[in-house]
Amino acid sequence: MKGACAVKRDKTETQNQKQNDKQQENQTPPRPLIPSVDKSVDFIKESLGNSSDLVVRRFMINKSPCAVLYIDGMVNKETIQNFIMEALMLEMPPKRASVRRLYEMIKDASLPIGELSELDNYEDLFKRLLSGETIFLLDREEKSLAASTRGWRDRGVQETTSESVIRGPKEAFTETLRTNTSLLRRKIKDSKLRIDAKSIGKMTNTDVAVVYLEGTAQDSVVKEVHKRLDQIDIDSILESGYLEEYIQDAQYSPFPTVYYSEKPDAIAAGILEGRVAIITDGTPDVLLCPALFVNFFHSSEDYYQRADIGTLIRILRLICFNIALFMPSLYIAFTTFHPEMIPSQLLVSLAAQREGVPFPAFVEALIMELTFEILREAGVRLPKPVGSAVSIVGALVLGNSAVQAGLVSPAMVIVVAITAISSFVVPSYNMAIPIRIIRFIFMVLGATFGLFGIILGLIAMVFHLTSLKSFGVPYMSPFAPFVPKDQKDVLLRLPHWGLFSRPSSFVKENEKRTSPSSKEN
Repeated sequence: MKGACAVKRDKTETQNQKQNDKQQENQTPPRPLIPSVDKSVDFIKESLGNSSDLVVRRFMINKSPCAVLYIDGMVNKETIQNFIMEALMLEMPPKRASVRRLYEMIKDASLPIGELSELDNYEDLFKRLLSGETIFLLDREEKSLAASTRGWRDRGVQETTSESVIRGPKEAFTETLRTNTSLLRRKIKDSKLRIDAKSIGKMTNTDVAVVYLEGTAQDSVVKEVHKRLDQIDIDSILESGYLEEYIQDAQYSPFPTVYYSEKPDAIAAGILEGRVAIITDGTPDVLLCPALFVNFFHSSEDYYQRADIGTLIRILRLICFNIALFMPSLYIAFTTFHPEMIPSQLLVSLAAQREGVPFPAFVEALIMELTFEILREAGVRLPKPVGSAVSIVGALVLGNSAVQAGLVSPAMVIVVAITAISSFVVPSYNMAIPIRIIRFIFMVLGATFGLFGIILGLIAMVFHLTSLKSFGVPYMSPFAPFVPKDQKDVLLRLPHWGLFSRPSSFVKENEKRTSPSSKEN
């Protein structure tokens, strides 16, 4: 068995090596810059299709032609005017300086820009130019300068719309990567916070940042994150969901193995636990990995309330998770196969309600569940003032009309309503989606095999969950495998002075968070 695994591993490594070699063969070498301002500007214009938003300003420095290029709308024009054009055109260098000497003086002494870099090929030039930087070209010089002058408009830091809280920070990430990294810097003022930059997407060149705490996050997890990101070969990355599909474990599992949030405090808390965050430019949703099953039932607000209140809310979420997952299937199984398990008075009431319903319980539940899913999606897609009204009025009118028309029983409306409300209690949206999918599977099992089918489905689901891993960490940890010292922040939440160690699932070193004796009695 070990020999077969080794052969399979060697075969996979060989295929990956061949794929990497093929990618390297297909990569053309970067084209060097033309040491002529006129020819270089013409080539840039032609490559960009003579785009109207490309601004080219030509001028002379000591009778040497030069040019400044930038993309209108992506730069701060005041920065270009005050710190580039004014510095180059008014502060003249010595007249007898050679071209090379002139270039060195401009690079080292003339441009008061904080971020300045040298370029020697057109691939890097286009990448910087289309990212909002300003390019400086000097005639008869084989290198160019790129000055950071990004200045496009963004919506600023606003209140989160998808993860509302009663107590705690209201700020949310934005679509600008540097704004998001600064929000994390404000939360974690530690010199060990690492922000590794990447560019993914052959056409979009999307900026991606990998954020973690050195010495706290496991080196193996950090390397695995970098490895999976580096293996992505795609032309465009427009949102973090692109990256999630590429780097997640168990591609065909309905359960998410990568956590995401738009709240800086939630991501900062994950980084402090030893996890790795992935920020994608252009989206406010930041990925966090590894992700465990229990993490999707935790909210940042759990740590801002008292420990007893936070514990009560967590238990309530798990109860609602089970209600949202099993209640329709249990109703179908009890009314169809196991009526003896229902109290006599309730059974008589249910039988009287279902007397005029022409469909079996499964079809009845399927109609109501599909109707509610349609209303839910319609409410999300419609404008906010209209969406909430459509959802409420639609549910009331359709539910009442369906009962009066004899299509469904009042008890079924109650079951579907309680199921829907319970699904909204789960704080993570990407965990609520698997609940909606698996609920229909349990409904089929309950209608086919009764309570035995539901139990078999539950066993299969537990087996599947225990087989999952997220970046090498068991998905059901710290339940399976059971880690006693990590139970202090899973179902229960001890007071902050009791959370003296980080979860051992994420860290192997620097586990100590606070001293157990820091709370004086």
